[in-house]
Order: sequence, then structure tokens, then C-alpha cells
Amino acid sequence: MNFAAGIVTGKAGSSMDWGVNTAYKTYKGVEVEPKHMMDMTLIPSIDPIDIGLGSSEKGNAAPSAKPRKKTMTSVYLKFFETVPDGKSRRCKFCGQSYSIATATGNLGRHLANRHPGYDKSGDAAASTATAPQTTVIVKKSQPQGKAHQVDYDHLNWLLIRWLILASLPPSTLEEKWLVNSFRFLNPSIQLWPGDKYKAVFREVFRSMQEDVRLSLEQVSSKLSIILDFWTSYESFFYMSVTCQWIDESWSFRKVLLDICHIPYPCGDSEIYHSLEKVLENYNIENKVLSCTHDNSQNAIHACHTLKEKFDGQKAGPFCYIPCAARTLNLIIDDGLRTTKPVISRVREFALQLNECTDFSEDFIQFSMAYREGSWKFPVDTSARWSGSYQMLDIVHKAGKTMEAVVRKNGEKLGDRMILTATEKTAVSIVHGYLEPFYKTTNNMCTTKMPTIGLILFFMDHISEMITVCRESRHTPEWLKSAAEDMAKKARSYSSQVCNIFTYMTAILDPRIKCELIPENLNSENHLEEARAHFMRNYSTGHFPSVTSAYGAHEMEDGGSVSFAEEIARKKRRGSIVSATDELTQYLSEPPAPMPTDVLEWWKVNSTRYPRLSVMARDFLAVQATSVAPEELFCSKGDEIDKLRFSMPHDSTQAILCIKSWAQDGIKFKYRSTEIDYERLMELAAALVADNNVTSSDKKQK
Repeated sequence: MNFAAGIVTGKAGSSMDWGVNTAYKTYKGVEVEPKHMMDMTLIPSIDPIDIGLGSSEKGNAAPSAKPRKKTMTSVYLKFFETVPDGKSRRCKFCGQSYSIATATGNLGRHLANRHPGYDKSGDAAASTATAPQTTVIVKKSQPQGKAHQVDYDHLNWLLIRWLILASLPPSTLEEKWLVNSFRFLNPSIQLWPGDKYKAVFREVFRSMQEDVRLSLEQVSSKLSIILDFWTSYESFFYMSVTCQWIDESWSFRKVLLDICHIPYPCGDSEIYHSLEKVLENYNIENKVLSCTHDNSQNAIHACHTLKEKFDGQKAGPFCYIPCAARTLNLIIDDGLRTTKPVISRVREFALQLNECTDFSEDFIQFSMAYREGSWKFPVDTSARWSGSYQMLDIVHKAGKTMEAVVRKNGEKLGDRMILTATEKTAVSIVHGYLEPFYKTTNNMCTTKMPTIGLILFFMDHISEMITVCRESRHTPEWLKSAAEDMAKKARSYSSQVCNIFTYMTAILDPRIKCELIPENLNSENHLEEARAHFMRNYSTGHFPSVTSAYGAHEMEDGGSVSFAEEIARKKRRGSIVSATDELTQYLSEPPAPMPTDVLEWWKVNSTRYPRLSVMARDFLAVQATSVAPEELFCSKGDEIDKLRFSMPHDSTQAILCIKSWAQDGIKFKYRSTEIDYERLMELAAALVADNNVTSSDKKQK
């Protein structure tokens, strides 16, 4: 998203102009002592305006009416020339460049150290110099010989960016060790108080949220929302609301709308009202087609209440969908039930391998000797599905190696890690049974766009594997018992997800169509309802007439055509009208191969199906999972859970939303002003370079 730079006017009346060359000059509206502004030399063309977030100045005088600070001129400047970009000066003797803000005392020392006698031999060089340059000084001018200091409001803004991208609360900057570290580097450094950081966070959040709202107004297709929930260490219950859609260029778009604190007692009513408020704030109630939830009863009831509201307002079709990934995770957990104690012991062994190179080297050598495959460390030891399957893999594929390493290092590892023959057999059985599950989850995690159709295809395969296990006479009773519980969860998911909306979403996946839809979802009634929905909502009444394409040809000869041509054109119109049911034509063609990029397929074929492609843009944005599969099945989810759990209440909404928006390409903004962090970094880099030159000159002197 590209947001134009603006001008912010504060309550003190001063304005701040943002530009690529000026970074920012002043902020108003958040109180701060003027002492936070340190002396700073600015670019010559910049008026002497405070760069801090706040100021104690009063009145509404324009910056140009303010008395100018005393400027300084120097005989040294005639020996330097300003480069075309206006950001630095170059020595006419040696070509050494300095920032335009470098103190003239430093320029003089350069001439004295590098070019002795410059005042006598440099006349020729100086003769080509332009009129003496002036440098504006904010606050007091600094004594010659002292390197200029950075504006510490710039430093504080850079710290804000660091806090947000690192997901750290403002209280981090109140840590004494950090404050003392800054003071060690520069005793004059003054960080903003914690309350000011929080106030700035809140204002940046509001400014960026408005940009998100404005961007959603431009979306022409339907939107799908996703709900996720968690509890923090302070026992606050949160809900994230994410919005997804497919834009006109057939790119999948996703943006976080809000992080809501759900008030006590955190039931379905509180969830509903929080969700309703978010949709109203963004004015997208009439655009929402679906909501994917986390399978909790409170979320289901809240979504049901929202559907009743939409139905009463006749806002259009709306459906809510359970999370397939969470369902599958629960199903797999039932399958692991019997072997969990063994997995825990193997995980302890794997942790030792990751921590000690001697153990891991022994493991690699023994695995080569026993021909039990090649292994790389560290291995995944997370308590999530990917880590648990890795533990099963170690026992199944490298059982002899594991036992050999344990026996060799028995004093450190202990004999308790040696598995019995019964335990090894149980692990091998579970490993073989759950291998298709692992392949399924791995495919879900790596698929670019896991559509409803593809997920239903996978879940149907999982149900088949469970049925085979239950009906096989070779299956142990303990595994059959686990499979019964797995089957109940699979049936429960199927009963919730199988409806006309998911049917329409599934068949619009060109890889699935009707051929690969689960049997309990694929019915003639659903097909007729889908066709009726298509004709009712995406018919010719919503688009330019198909026959209007002939208007241009009819007018080519001034409107006069032969009788035979009129008859021919009527027949052409009739044949086209009979083909307006694009859904029938689409379904009559064979499905696309599984590796096909769904959005790219529709982008290419949208001209063949101009009406159906609009429907596809709406329905393919419907999500089958409320959380990214890799965040649920893999160790990546541990990092996200730790972050959410440890975030204090007063920072959760602002920091997590701003971070997400920034990662999506939305610019940092304070009120109507874009924060030019690239310019701030340039200023910081120039300061470091100038200070390094000053230190070098002092040593040479």
C-alpha cells in the first residue's frame, strides 16, 4: 500500500513536513519536556524547528516567522565543495567526504592534519568555491572541535521500531541495565518515560488502523474472517480477528484487523459483541462471507449469533466453518495416546543429543555402522506433532543406534532410556499407522494455498485411514480403541463442515471440482443449489450483457445490415445465452493437476468464465483453518505462543497489530505523517561516520 506523505499540525500550532530529504522536523501533541531535545546541527536548507515529539513552545506562528538562530560561517568551508545531493561536503584537495552537518571545527582539523599549509597553497582551489555555506543550529551552537550529537527524539523513534519488530513492551526500556548501557555510551542520552512510549504506540496504532480501514473500502470482492484465541500470563483472554480476500489481480491478501480483549466471563456473548464491534469499526459487515473459528463452543455460538443477525438484515449469505487443522491435531493426539510415555523418554534422549556433540557424533557413527540412515542435528524435539513424529522416527528407524548410544554413555544418560521389545513394537505400529497423517500435515504446511476443497480432500483421506484401522483384524485392541475416538472427532468435523457453502467453495477449486469432493458432501441437491446461487448472485443482471459485445460490430456499417446477417446474429445470441451457465461448462472439464496454482489458473481462465471467476474470487478466500497449519503442527507455534503469553495487557493490541501491519507493507504513521525510518537510519549512520572521523583526527593530532 502506498500512502502519501502528509503534514501534521499539533496542538501547539506548529506543523511537521515530511519528505524524503527532511525525515521529520517536529511532532506535537504528546507532552514532553523540551530538555529531551539535544543540540543538533541540521541540513542547511532546513528551518530551525524542534524535531522532538513535543515542545513547550506556544502560539501558532508559522515556522518562517520564527527568529532564525545565529548561523556560523567558516574560512574552512571554501576548501570544501557541496556534492549535488546536498547531503555531504567533499575536500577539494583529497576528495574526502563529510556529512553536511559536520562541525566546521572538524573540517579545520582535517585540513590541518591532512593538508598542512592549506591556507597558503589552497588559494587556487578556493578560488572556484561558491559563496560560503551556512549551517543552521538548533538550540545552542556547539563548541568547535566537538562532534555533533544526534537528536534523541530520533533515537527514541528508532527504539519504538525496535520494540515493535521485536514484540517487546515499552517497559523494556525502563530496565536499569539498558538505561545504564545507553548512558555509558553517552551520558547525555535521555529516553522518553514509559507513559510517553505507550501514548505514541496508541497513536501509531490508530493512524495505521485508519489506513487499513481505508484500504478495505477499496476491496470489491467478499471477505472472509478468521478468529483465534489465547490467554496471557496475566489471565487475560484475547481474540485476534484476521481478514482475507483475493484481489482483482488474483493475489491472496491477508490483514490483521484487531486484537480484542474479551471481558469476563469470556463467553459466547462477549466474543460476539467484540467481533461485531470490529466489523462495525471497519464497516465491512456487508462484505463478510464466512468466519473460520477455533472449534470452541463459545466461538461456534458467537458465529451462530452473527449469522442470525446477518440473516435478519438480509446482508447476504454467511457461513461459519470449524478449523480443520485443530480437528486433525486432536485426532492425531488420540492416535499417540498409548505411546506418549515412550515418546517422552525418547524426547529426553533427543534433547541430550542436541545439547552434547559427543552424543550426537556417537549417534551418527552408530547409525552408519548399523545402516540406519543418515541423521542431522539438532532434531525437532518440540511437543507438537512434528516433534512427536520425529521421536517415533528415531525409534522406528534407528532403534539399534539409540540403544548403542545409551549403553555407551549409560552413566550420563541412564538405563531408563533403553526401550523394551514391547515398547519398540508399539512404537513401530503407531509409526506405520500415523505415517499417512504425517504426510498429510506436511502437505498442508507446505501448500501455498490450502483451499477448502484441498483440505476436505485430505480430511476424507484421513477418515478412510481410520476406517481401515478399525476394520482390520490385525490391528491391536488398544489401537482400535484409539481409532474409535479418532473416528468420532472426524465425524463431528464432517457434520459441521459439510454444507452448501463449503460445497461451492470446494468445486471452485479447479483441482477438485466434483470428482474429488467427499462422498457425503457430493450430492445432486448441493449441485442444484450451487447453480441456483450462481445464477441468482452472479447472473447477467450483475454484469454487462453478453450480447452487448455485438453492438460494436452492428454499428460498424452505420447500423444497416442485411436480413441474412440479422438472422445469423440472432442465432449467435441464442447459442451464447444457452452457454451462460458457466458453472456447467466449468464442471464438465476434467480437474486440473494437483500441483496447479489455483489463483494462477483462475487468472488465466477468468476470460473464459467472466461470471464464475467473480464467484471464485469470493469463495476461494474462505479458509479451512483458523491458524496456519505450520503454526499448529510445527515448532514455529511455540514461538508464537510464548510471545502471546508473555505480552503485558497494556501493550498487546498496539504492538501485535502494528507489527503485523508493518510486515504486510503498511507504513509506520503518527497521525497523518509517515515515519521515514530509512531517513532516520541515514542520519544515524552519518553521525557514526562523523564521530569516527573526529576520533581518527584526534589520534593523528
